[in-house]
Order: sequence, then structure tokens, then C-alpha cells
Amino acid sequence: MMPNLFDTIPSGFFNCLANSSNNVLYAGCLQVIYEQYDREVCYQIKRNIIRDTIALYLVENHFDLSEDESQRSPSDRASDILRRFCEKEIGWLEEELDESTYEKNIVMTEQGIRLAEFLLILKKPEKEEYSSYIYNIYNTMTNPNQWQEDPYVWALKNVYKNAKSLANALKKLSTFIKKIIEKMIKEESLETLTENLLSYLEGDFIKEYSRLVKQQNIHLYRRAIKEKLNQLQTETETYELLVIGCACEEEIDEHDAEELVINMIQATKRFLTDDYDRILQDIKHKINIYLQVAVGRARFIKNHEVDDRGNIDQTIKYISDELDTFTLKDDLPENMRNLFHLQSNEYLDINSLRYPRTQQSIKKEVISKIERMTEEDIEKTKRIHEREANNPYSKARAKQFVSQFIEKSRSINVEDIPVKSKRDLLMTMSAVAYGEENGYKIELLDGYVEYENMTIKRFRFIEEE
Repeated sequence: MMPNLFDTIPSGFFNCLANSSNNVLYAGCLQVIYEQYDREVCYQIKRNIIRDTIALYLVENHFDLSEDESQRSPSDRASDILRRFCEKEIGWLEEELDESTYEKNIVMTEQGIRLAEFLLILKKPEKEEYSSYIYNIYNTMTNPNQWQEDPYVWALKNVYKNAKSLANALKKLSTFIKKIIEKMIKEESLETLTENLLSYLEGDFIKEYSRLVKQQNIHLYRRAIKEKLNQLQTETETYELLVIGCACEEEIDEHDAEELVINMIQATKRFLTDDYDRILQDIKHKINIYLQVAVGRARFIKNHEVDDRGNIDQTIKYISDELDTFTLKDDLPENMRNLFHLQSNEYLDINSLRYPRTQQSIKKEVISKIERMTEEDIEKTKRIHEREANNPYSKARAKQFVSQFIEKSRSINVEDIPVKSKRDLLMTMSAVAYGEENGYKIELLDGYVEYENMTIKRFRFIEEE
């Protein structure tokens, strides 16, 4: 049976926020109090400091007051708010007496801290970094020395928590995009439509999504994580430690602990292999719908507001440029790509062309002086031609470069080619350019590889018979 929330918090815990006349005031005071503990070693500060902080907040924000309250000093009103927060029915703060100095201290309760943090998150949501969850899971699973003494607490529980956090973050992203689409359908002017587009394209979440699906080989990490999770079950000693650790940590018997461990491993694997792809596919689908609606609404406004045609063309071009920046245009369905064609193609009949009459020009005799090249100029010219002839990335050298790595299999992946310098990377690119002429077939593969801070698509050289 789940514990009752209201058994753990005071009966009037939410009363301050339920008071419509002062809820903004009380919420703001709680947040400024919470901020005062940033530099402290614990959630305990002298009462006069908290009182002065509230008083300053009241003065700076000019809250509307009744006639009786307006006659009182900010310090007196701050003391009233402080006493209210310390009431047993509210329970946001507690007042303690320091027995050594006989000074009063204000202690923030555990429930008060959680409420203040919740209000701050609602006011300014934290930016999600989706890829960091995958990296945390991968780093945990590939460093057994850090958790081998207690694999449940330091490995499985941590991995399960990160997987759940990533799932929740991606689901919120999916929901957020849906709300933007619903809002955009109602946009009636170019100004509000453009603001909606800017909030989408310049938002941090679309950059994080782009990193998650394009710029990082996340699928490689997922495969390795799945293998490590399987090892947790197959290695007898590790599995026993998992069950024992779970029983101790969660305070349950070993039978229930074993069932919980299996469920956590299976749920994590299921998310990373199946649910992850389904959620990303749903997000991708909604992004495509969003872009289709955005361009459609822009063209609709364009047809009704002739004066705004130039601005709308700029808006659509901005969307197109941003998609190119995040390499998202490649993922668009074929029927959506025509939405971003801004130029109309019209044709001229050859009969409509008029050829202008060619006028006879008067030619004048021109005499050019002939200058003889010195020996130094001749040698300099020779060296220039020799350098041009000695092309390090020529067709022949590109073929020689690839042939030295291809073995009996008659094929090689790009990641198997040793790239030790920028010259090797340029030579690999040259080999791709001359691949067909040199008798090699270039086959694209899934994923990306990084060389010299550059990300390129994976491919394979196949020697044709």
C-alpha cells in the first residue's frame, strides 16, 4: 500500500498558496528564504537575517496592501510572515533557540525545501540534456571497479534511475511539441507565428534532440549497455550480490528482491531497445507535423496578406536554414520537402526571345611589348608546375591508399582505416571521390565516426570484380 502524502505533511501545508490574495507574496517569500541557504553548511540561519531578507523583498516588489498593513514597517510585516511560515499547521519553517548564544535560528523543514524547489522548477524549468543520461548509464556499466562491492546501489539502481529519467524527459519533449502544434494552428498573424517558430528553432531542446539522433552514435552505446546488463544476470557472483544488496537497501526479503532486480534489468533493457526507438519515432513524427503546419500557416497568411509575402518567404527560409544546421531536413518525408521551395519555376518560349543586333565594333591596332623571362623567373615557373603535377590526392594515389588496407575480404569499413593525421583524412575523402573510377563501390552504413573533430557518415569500400 502506497503511503498517504497527507500523513507526512501538516494539515495546512498548502493554505498559504491557496489564499488567492497573498499566494504570489508567500510563494516569493519562500523562494527568497530558500536562496539564503545557498552559502550555508545546513538549512539553518539566524532569525534576524531571514526577517531582513523578507522585509527587503516586500520593499522591492511593492505588494498591494490594505490600509492597516500600509501603516506598519516592512520589518514588522516580515516578522508576521515568518511566524506564519513557522506555524505548526503550515510547517514550512521551524524556529529553534541556540542554547549557547540564546539567539533564535530559522530551520527550513524537509517539506519546505521540497516545496521551494518545486516552485523554482515551475518558474524556470531545468534544461534537459538527453544524451547525458545515456552517457551516465554507459560510464557506470563499463566501470565495474566502481561498483563491484555493491552492484545494486551503485550500478543497477543508478542505471535504472537514469533510464527512467531519460524516458520521462523524452515524453515531456513529445508532449511539449504537441502543445506547440496546437498553439500554432490558432496563430493568425505573421508576428505571432514567427515568435512561435523562434521559440522552437532557438530552443535548447531541439539542439539536444539533434545531438541525440544525429551527432552522437547513441545506438553504439545502447548495444554495449545491453550486453553489460545481460552480464549482471549471467555472472553468478554479481547476481547474488545484486539480490543481497537489493534486499538490504529496500528492506525486503530475498525472494522479493530477486523479483525486483529482474524487473529492473528487464525494464531498462526494454526501454533502451524498444521504447527508446518508439518515443524518438513519435517525436520525429511530431516535428514533421510541426514543420508542415508552420509552413502551411505561413503560406496561408501569405495568400491573405499580400504585403507580408516577403517577410513570410524570409520566415520559411529561416526554418529551412535551421533545419540544415541541425541536419534534420534529411529526415523529412519526400512529400514535405517541396514545402521549402521558395522560388517558382517559370519557362520562356524560344519564340518570345528577341536577339539584339550585333553592332560592328571598330578595332584598333594594339601593340604589346614582349618581355623576356629571366632565368630566375623560368626556374620559379618550373617549380610551380612541378608542384601542381605532384598532386598528393590524385586518382592513382587514392587507389594505392585504399588497396593497401583491403585484404582477402575485398572490402573495408572506414573506421578500420587508420587515420593518424589530417592528411590521412583528406586522402580517405579523395579515395571516396575517385572510388567508382578506381573500381570501388561505396556502400553507406548506419552511424557516424569522428576524425579530427569532424563527424562523417560511416561507409565501406567494396572492390568490384
